[in-house]
Amino acid sequence: MVKKMGNALQQFIAQETSAGIILFCAAVAAMVAMNSALNPYYLAFLDIPVAVQFGGLEIAKPLALWINDGLMAIFFFLVGLEVKRELMEGQLSTAEQASLPFIAAVGGMALPAAVFVYFNWNIAENINGWAIPAATDIAFALGVLALLGKHAPVSLKILLLAIAIIDDIGAIVIIALFYTAEVSSLSLLLAGAGTVMLFAMNRLGVIRTAPYILVGIFLWICVLKSGVHATLAGVIAALAIPLNAKDGSSPLKHLEHILHPWTAFLVLPIFAFANAGVSLAGLQISDLMAPLALGVAAGLVVGKQLGVFGFMFLATRAGLVKRPVDVSWLQLYGLACLTGIGFTMSLFIGNLAFVDPDQIETVKLGVITGSLISGMLGYAVLRLASPASRATR
Repeated sequence: MVKKMGNALQQFIAQETSAGIILFCAAVAAMVAMNSALNPYYLAFLDIPVAVQFGGLEIAKPLALWINDGLMAIFFFLVGLEVKRELMEGQLSTAEQASLPFIAAVGGMALPAAVFVYFNWNIAENINGWAIPAATDIAFALGVLALLGKHAPVSLKILLLAIAIIDDIGAIVIIALFYTAEVSSLSLLLAGAGTVMLFAMNRLGVIRTAPYILVGIFLWICVLKSGVHATLAGVIAALAIPLNAKDGSSPLKHLEHILHPWTAFLVLPIFAFANAGVSLAGLQISDLMAPLALGVAAGLVVGKQLGVFGFMFLATRAGLVKRPVDVSWLQLYGLACLTGIGFTMSLFIGNLAFVDPDQIETVKLGVITGSLISGMLGYAVLRLASPASRATR
Protein backbone atom coordinates (compact mmCIF):
# COMPACT_ATOMS: atom_id res chain seq x y z
CA MET A 1 0.00 0.00 0.00
CA VAL A 2 2.80 2.42 0.97
CA LYS A 3 4.68 1.50 -2.22
CA LYS A 4 1.59 2.23 -4.34
CA MET A 5 1.12 5.63 -2.65
CA GLY A 6 4.80 6.42 -3.25
CA ASN A 7 4.54 5.52 -6.95
CA ALA A 8 1.37 7.61 -7.30
CA LEU A 9 3.10 10.59 -5.69
CA GLN A 10 6.11 10.22 -8.00
CA GLN A 11 3.83 10.08 -11.06
CA PHE A 12 1.93 13.17 -9.85
CA ILE A 13 5.13 15.15 -9.29
CA ALA A 14 6.56 14.07 -12.66
CA GLN A 15 3.39 15.20 -14.41
CA GLU A 16 3.34 18.55 -12.59
CA THR A 17 7.00 19.02 -13.49
CA SER A 18 6.32 18.57 -17.21
CA ALA A 19 3.26 20.82 -16.87
CA GLY A 20 5.47 23.56 -15.44
CA ILE A 21 7.65 23.48 -18.55
CA ILE A 22 4.59 23.66 -20.84
CA LEU A 23 3.21 26.55 -18.78
CA PHE A 24 6.49 28.43 -19.14
CA CYS A 25 6.46 27.90 -22.91
CA ALA A 26 2.84 29.13 -23.12
CA ALA A 27 3.72 32.26 -21.13
CA VAL A 28 6.72 32.98 -23.36
CA ALA A 29 4.55 32.47 -26.45
CA ALA A 30 2.03 35.00 -25.09
CA MET A 31 4.80 37.53 -24.45
CA VAL A 32 6.19 37.05 -27.96
CA ALA A 33 2.75 37.35 -29.55
CA MET A 34 1.95 40.50 -27.57
CA ASN A 35 5.22 42.22 -28.48
CA SER A 36 5.66 41.31 -32.11
CA ALA A 37 3.93 41.66 -35.46
CA LEU A 38 1.54 38.97 -34.19
CA ASN A 39 -0.02 41.42 -31.72
CA PRO A 40 -3.17 42.24 -33.77
CA TYR A 41 -3.82 38.56 -34.40
CA TYR A 42 -3.22 37.66 -30.75
CA LEU A 43 -5.70 40.30 -29.54
CA ALA A 44 -8.22 39.40 -32.24
CA PHE A 45 -7.97 35.75 -31.23
CA LEU A 46 -8.83 36.57 -27.61
CA ASP A 47 -11.74 38.76 -28.74
CA ILE A 48 -13.40 36.11 -30.95
CA PRO A 49 -17.10 36.17 -30.02
CA VAL A 50 -18.40 32.77 -28.91
CA ALA A 51 -22.09 32.20 -28.20
CA VAL A 52 -24.07 29.17 -27.05
CA GLN A 53 -27.86 29.34 -27.13
CA PHE A 54 -30.55 26.90 -26.06
CA GLY A 55 -34.01 28.36 -26.45
CA GLY A 56 -34.16 31.57 -24.44
CA LEU A 57 -30.89 30.78 -22.62
CA GLU A 58 -27.88 32.42 -24.26
CA ILE A 59 -24.27 32.67 -23.11
CA ALA A 60 -22.27 35.05 -25.31
CA LYS A 61 -18.72 36.02 -24.38
CA PRO A 62 -15.40 36.75 -26.08
CA LEU A 63 -13.07 33.75 -26.21
CA ALA A 64 -10.86 35.10 -23.39
CA LEU A 65 -13.80 35.03 -20.95
CA TRP A 66 -14.81 31.52 -22.04
CA ILE A 67 -11.27 30.47 -21.15
CA ASN A 68 -11.36 32.23 -17.77
CA ASP A 69 -14.91 31.19 -16.83
CA GLY A 70 -15.25 27.88 -18.63
CA LEU A 71 -11.90 26.14 -18.97
CA MET A 72 -10.81 27.29 -15.52
CA ALA A 73 -13.96 25.70 -14.06
CA ILE A 74 -12.47 22.38 -15.19
CA PHE A 75 -9.25 23.29 -13.37
CA PHE A 76 -11.15 24.13 -10.20
CA PHE A 77 -13.14 20.89 -10.56
CA LEU A 78 -9.82 19.02 -10.49
CA VAL A 79 -8.69 21.11 -7.52
CA GLY A 80 -11.89 20.13 -5.70
CA LEU A 81 -11.23 16.45 -6.41
CA GLU A 82 -7.66 16.71 -5.09
CA VAL A 83 -8.75 18.61 -1.99
CA LYS A 84 -11.41 16.02 -1.13
CA ARG A 85 -9.01 13.11 -1.61
CA GLU A 86 -6.27 14.73 0.47
CA LEU A 87 -8.71 15.61 3.27
CA MET A 88 -10.18 12.11 3.41
CA GLU A 89 -7.15 9.87 2.98
CA GLY A 90 -4.10 11.89 1.93
CA GLN A 91 -1.58 14.34 3.38
CA LEU A 92 -4.29 16.42 5.07
CA SER A 93 -6.34 13.57 6.55
CA THR A 94 -4.96 13.86 10.11
CA ALA A 95 -4.33 16.88 12.31
CA GLU A 96 -0.66 15.95 12.69
CA GLN A 97 -0.11 15.74 8.92
CA ALA A 98 -2.06 18.90 8.14
CA SER A 99 -0.76 21.16 10.93
CA LEU A 100 2.59 22.23 9.42
CA PRO A 101 1.35 22.91 5.86
CA PHE A 102 -1.81 24.54 7.23
CA ILE A 103 0.14 27.00 9.38
CA ALA A 104 2.56 27.66 6.49
CA ALA A 105 -0.29 28.25 4.02
CA VAL A 106 -2.11 30.64 6.38
CA GLY A 107 1.05 32.70 6.73
CA GLY A 108 1.61 32.44 2.99
CA MET A 109 -1.78 34.01 2.30
CA ALA A 110 -1.93 36.60 5.09
CA LEU A 111 1.52 38.21 4.80
CA PRO A 112 1.51 38.72 0.99
CA ALA A 113 -1.90 40.37 1.28
CA ALA A 114 -0.54 42.61 4.06
CA VAL A 115 2.47 43.59 1.94
CA PHE A 116 0.20 44.47 -0.99
CA VAL A 117 -2.06 46.57 1.24
CA TYR A 118 1.00 48.38 2.66
CA PHE A 119 1.94 49.65 -0.82
CA ASN A 120 -1.64 50.44 -1.90
CA TRP A 121 -3.36 51.54 1.31
CA ASN A 122 -4.18 55.05 0.12
CA ILE A 123 -5.07 54.07 -3.46
CA ALA A 124 -8.74 53.10 -3.44
CA GLU A 125 -8.79 51.82 -7.03
CA ASN A 126 -5.96 49.35 -6.31
CA ILE A 127 -6.96 47.89 -2.95
CA ASN A 128 -9.26 45.27 -4.47
CA GLY A 129 -6.16 43.42 -5.67
CA TRP A 130 -5.04 42.48 -2.13
CA ALA A 131 -5.46 38.73 -2.76
CA ILE A 132 -3.40 38.58 -5.97
CA PRO A 133 -0.03 37.71 -4.33
CA ALA A 134 -1.63 35.22 -1.91
CA ALA A 135 -1.73 32.42 -4.51
CA THR A 136 0.85 29.78 -5.47
CA ASP A 137 1.23 28.09 -8.86
CA ILE A 138 1.97 24.48 -7.96
CA ALA A 139 2.92 23.41 -11.50
CA PHE A 140 5.62 26.09 -11.80
CA ALA A 141 6.84 25.58 -8.22
CA LEU A 142 7.23 21.83 -8.69
CA GLY A 143 8.85 22.43 -12.06
CA VAL A 144 11.59 24.51 -10.41
CA LEU A 145 11.92 21.96 -7.60
CA ALA A 146 12.38 19.18 -10.17
CA LEU A 147 15.43 20.96 -11.61
CA LEU A 148 17.19 20.09 -8.35
CA GLY A 149 16.69 16.36 -8.91
CA LYS A 150 17.87 14.34 -5.93
CA HIS A 151 19.10 17.50 -4.22
CA ALA A 152 15.52 18.04 -2.95
CA PRO A 153 14.17 15.38 -0.54
CA VAL A 154 10.79 13.80 -1.27
CA SER A 155 9.41 15.12 2.04
CA LEU A 156 10.07 18.67 0.80
CA LYS A 157 8.02 17.99 -2.34
CA ILE A 158 5.20 16.47 -0.27
CA LEU A 159 5.18 19.55 1.99
CA LEU A 160 5.07 21.88 -1.03
CA LEU A 161 2.12 19.92 -2.46
CA ALA A 162 0.24 20.08 0.85
CA ILE A 163 0.83 23.83 1.23
CA ALA A 164 -0.35 24.41 -2.35
CA ILE A 165 -3.53 22.39 -1.81
CA ILE A 166 -4.42 24.38 1.32
CA ASP A 167 -3.52 27.54 -0.60
CA ASP A 168 -6.03 26.49 -3.29
CA ILE A 169 -8.72 26.05 -0.62
CA GLY A 170 -7.97 29.55 0.62
CA ALA A 171 -8.16 30.94 -2.93
CA ILE A 172 -11.57 29.29 -3.43
CA VAL A 173 -12.90 30.87 -0.22
CA ILE A 174 -11.46 34.28 -1.14
CA ILE A 175 -13.04 34.19 -4.61
CA ALA A 176 -16.41 33.20 -3.16
CA LEU A 177 -16.40 35.87 -0.43
CA PHE A 178 -14.64 38.85 -2.02
CA TYR A 179 -14.83 38.57 -5.81
CA THR A 180 -18.54 38.11 -6.38
CA ALA A 181 -20.59 40.61 -8.40
CA GLU A 182 -24.25 41.50 -7.87
CA VAL A 183 -26.15 38.30 -7.17
CA SER A 184 -29.24 37.07 -9.05
CA SER A 185 -31.53 35.44 -6.49
CA LEU A 186 -33.28 33.18 -9.02
CA SER A 187 -30.03 31.88 -10.51
CA LEU A 188 -28.59 31.35 -7.04
CA LEU A 189 -31.73 29.45 -6.01
CA LEU A 190 -31.40 27.18 -9.05
CA ALA A 191 -27.71 26.70 -8.25
CA GLY A 192 -28.72 25.65 -4.74
CA ALA A 193 -31.13 23.10 -6.20
CA GLY A 194 -28.34 21.73 -8.40
CA THR A 195 -26.04 21.47 -5.39
CA VAL A 196 -28.69 19.56 -3.39
CA MET A 197 -29.18 17.21 -6.35
CA LEU A 198 -25.43 16.50 -6.55
CA PHE A 199 -25.07 15.58 -2.90
CA ALA A 200 -28.35 13.65 -2.95
CA MET A 201 -26.89 11.45 -5.71
CA ASN A 202 -23.83 10.93 -3.53
CA ARG A 203 -25.97 9.86 -0.55
CA LEU A 204 -28.06 7.56 -2.75
CA GLY A 205 -24.92 5.74 -3.89
CA VAL A 206 -24.79 6.90 -7.51
CA ILE A 207 -21.32 5.97 -8.75
CA ARG A 208 -21.57 6.73 -12.49
CA THR A 209 -19.84 10.02 -13.22
CA ALA A 210 -22.06 11.08 -16.16
CA PRO A 211 -25.01 12.23 -13.96
CA TYR A 212 -22.65 14.29 -11.79
CA ILE A 213 -21.14 15.95 -14.87
CA LEU A 214 -24.54 16.77 -16.36
CA VAL A 215 -25.81 18.32 -13.13
CA GLY A 216 -22.42 20.02 -12.75
CA ILE A 217 -22.87 21.72 -16.14
CA PHE A 218 -26.32 22.90 -15.05
CA LEU A 219 -24.78 24.19 -11.81
CA TRP A 220 -22.04 26.02 -13.77
CA ILE A 221 -24.63 27.81 -15.91
CA CYS A 222 -26.64 28.84 -12.84
CA VAL A 223 -23.58 30.08 -10.96
CA LEU A 224 -22.38 31.95 -14.07
CA LYS A 225 -25.75 33.72 -14.36
CA SER A 226 -25.96 34.35 -10.59
CA GLY A 227 -23.00 36.73 -10.41
CA VAL A 228 -20.87 34.40 -8.28
CA HIS A 229 -17.75 33.37 -10.18
CA ALA A 230 -18.55 30.33 -12.32
CA THR A 231 -15.37 28.40 -11.45
CA LEU A 232 -16.76 27.78 -7.94
CA ALA A 233 -19.31 25.45 -9.52
CA GLY A 234 -16.43 23.16 -10.40
CA VAL A 235 -15.37 22.90 -6.77
CA ILE A 236 -18.92 22.21 -5.53
CA ALA A 237 -19.45 19.48 -8.14
CA ALA A 238 -16.11 17.87 -7.29
CA LEU A 239 -16.90 17.64 -3.58
CA ALA A 240 -20.03 15.60 -4.42
CA ILE A 241 -18.12 12.93 -6.36
CA PRO A 242 -17.84 9.70 -4.29
CA LEU A 243 -14.30 8.83 -3.21
CA ASN A 244 -14.97 5.14 -2.53
CA ALA A 245 -17.91 3.17 -3.91
CA LYS A 246 -19.38 -0.02 -2.43
CA ASP A 247 -18.10 -2.05 -5.38
CA GLY A 248 -14.52 -1.07 -4.53
CA SER A 249 -14.13 1.49 -7.29
CA SER A 250 -13.26 5.17 -6.82
CA PRO A 251 -15.18 7.52 -9.13
CA LEU A 252 -13.21 10.46 -7.73
CA LYS A 253 -9.80 8.95 -8.43
CA HIS A 254 -10.99 7.80 -11.86
CA LEU A 255 -12.02 11.35 -12.79
CA GLU A 256 -8.86 12.79 -11.29
CA HIS A 257 -6.74 10.37 -13.34
CA ILE A 258 -8.57 11.31 -16.56
CA LEU A 259 -8.66 15.08 -16.01
CA HIS A 260 -5.17 15.69 -14.67
CA PRO A 261 -3.23 15.45 -17.96
CA TRP A 262 -5.89 17.45 -19.83
CA THR A 263 -5.79 20.17 -17.19
CA ALA A 264 -2.01 20.23 -16.85
CA PHE A 265 -1.19 20.14 -20.55
CA LEU A 266 -4.14 21.94 -22.14
CA VAL A 267 -6.36 23.97 -19.78
CA LEU A 268 -3.63 25.78 -17.82
CA PRO A 269 -1.34 26.43 -20.82
CA ILE A 270 -4.31 27.90 -22.76
CA PHE A 271 -5.11 30.09 -19.75
CA ALA A 272 -1.46 31.17 -19.53
CA PHE A 273 -1.36 31.98 -23.25
CA ALA A 274 -4.55 34.03 -22.96
CA ASN A 275 -3.50 35.95 -19.85
CA ALA A 276 0.30 36.27 -19.72
CA GLY A 277 0.74 38.63 -22.66
CA VAL A 278 2.28 41.83 -21.30
CA SER A 279 3.13 44.71 -23.61
CA LEU A 280 6.76 45.75 -23.17
CA ALA A 281 6.44 48.78 -25.45
CA GLY A 282 7.84 51.81 -23.64
CA LEU A 283 8.32 49.79 -20.44
CA GLN A 284 10.46 51.54 -17.82
CA ILE A 285 11.71 50.65 -14.35
CA SER A 286 9.30 53.22 -12.98
CA ASP A 287 6.42 51.05 -14.21
CA LEU A 288 7.48 48.28 -11.85
CA MET A 289 7.74 50.83 -9.07
CA ALA A 290 4.06 51.74 -9.45
CA PRO A 291 2.23 50.79 -6.22
CA LEU A 292 0.04 48.16 -7.91
CA ALA A 293 2.89 46.29 -9.62
CA LEU A 294 5.21 46.75 -6.64
CA GLY A 295 2.56 45.52 -4.21
CA VAL A 296 2.02 42.34 -6.25
CA ALA A 297 5.72 41.64 -6.82
CA ALA A 298 6.76 42.42 -3.24
CA GLY A 299 3.84 40.38 -1.92
CA LEU A 300 5.02 37.35 -3.89
CA VAL A 301 8.73 37.75 -3.17
CA VAL A 302 8.78 39.18 0.38
CA GLY A 303 5.33 38.36 1.73
CA LYS A 304 5.45 34.68 0.80
CA GLN A 305 8.89 34.21 2.34
CA LEU A 306 7.94 35.94 5.58
CA GLY A 307 4.57 34.24 5.79
CA VAL A 308 5.44 30.64 4.93
CA PHE A 309 8.88 30.42 6.54
CA GLY A 310 8.11 32.77 9.45
CA PHE A 311 4.93 30.94 10.46
CA MET A 312 6.64 27.52 10.19
CA PHE A 313 9.61 28.72 12.26
CA LEU A 314 7.48 30.28 15.00
CA ALA A 315 5.09 27.32 15.16
CA THR A 316 8.01 24.89 15.42
CA ARG A 317 9.70 26.90 18.15
CA ALA A 318 6.39 27.06 20.04
CA GLY A 319 6.11 23.27 19.86
CA LEU A 320 2.91 23.33 17.80
CA VAL A 321 4.41 21.41 14.85
CA LYS A 322 7.50 19.38 14.02
CA ARG A 323 9.96 20.05 11.23
CA PRO A 324 10.46 17.07 8.85
CA VAL A 325 13.56 15.24 10.09
CA ASP A 326 15.30 15.13 6.69
CA VAL A 327 14.66 18.78 5.82
CA SER A 328 16.90 21.64 7.01
CA TRP A 329 15.79 25.15 7.89
CA LEU A 330 17.58 26.48 4.80
CA GLN A 331 15.63 24.05 2.63
CA LEU A 332 12.39 25.19 4.24
CA TYR A 333 13.37 28.78 3.44
CA GLY A 334 14.00 27.79 -0.19
CA LEU A 335 10.57 26.15 -0.28
CA ALA A 336 9.04 29.36 1.10
CA CYS A 337 10.67 31.27 -1.77
CA LEU A 338 9.15 28.87 -4.32
CA THR A 339 5.65 29.50 -2.97
CA GLY A 340 6.10 33.05 -4.27
CA ILE A 341 5.62 31.71 -7.81
CA GLY A 342 2.04 32.92 -8.17
CA PHE A 343 1.63 33.03 -11.95
CA THR A 344 -1.56 31.16 -13.00
CA MET A 345 -3.61 31.69 -9.84
CA SER A 346 -2.35 35.25 -9.34
CA LEU A 347 -3.25 36.18 -12.91
CA PHE A 348 -6.66 34.57 -12.44
CA ILE A 349 -7.42 36.56 -9.29
CA GLY A 350 -6.07 39.70 -10.97
CA ASN A 351 -8.66 39.31 -13.72
CA LEU A 352 -11.37 39.06 -11.07
CA ALA A 353 -10.10 42.06 -9.10
CA PHE A 354 -9.90 44.58 -11.95
CA VAL A 355 -11.68 45.45 -15.18
CA ASP A 356 -9.50 48.36 -16.27
CA PRO A 357 -7.04 47.14 -18.97
CA ASP A 358 -4.20 49.32 -17.65
CA GLN A 359 -4.57 47.88 -14.15
CA ILE A 360 -4.65 44.33 -15.50
CA GLU A 361 -1.46 44.99 -17.52
CA THR A 362 0.22 46.36 -14.40
CA VAL A 363 -0.87 43.30 -12.41
CA LYS A 364 0.62 41.02 -15.09
CA LEU A 365 3.91 42.89 -14.86
CA GLY A 366 3.99 42.46 -11.07
CA VAL A 367 2.98 38.79 -11.20
CA ILE A 368 5.55 37.82 -13.82
CA THR A 369 8.35 39.79 -12.15
CA GLY A 370 7.57 38.49 -8.66
CA SER A 371 7.19 34.90 -9.87
CA LEU A 372 10.51 34.99 -11.78
CA ILE A 373 12.41 36.40 -8.81
CA SER A 374 10.81 33.89 -6.42
CA GLY A 375 11.61 30.96 -8.72
CA MET A 376 15.25 31.92 -9.24
CA LEU A 377 15.79 32.70 -5.55
CA GLY A 378 14.12 29.47 -4.43
CA TYR A 379 16.25 27.40 -6.81
CA ALA A 380 19.47 29.12 -5.69
CA VAL A 381 18.70 28.64 -1.97
CA LEU A 382 17.71 24.98 -2.38
CA ARG A 383 20.78 24.29 -4.49
CA LEU A 384 22.95 25.86 -1.80
CA ALA A 385 21.12 23.97 0.96
CA SER A 386 21.39 20.49 -0.57
CA PRO A 387 23.84 18.11 1.19
CA ALA A 388 25.50 17.28 -2.15
CA SER A 389 26.26 20.95 -2.80
CA ARG A 390 27.82 21.39 0.65
CA ALA A 391 29.88 18.23 0.25
CA THR A 392 31.55 19.48 -2.95
CA ARG A 393 32.65 22.81 -1.50
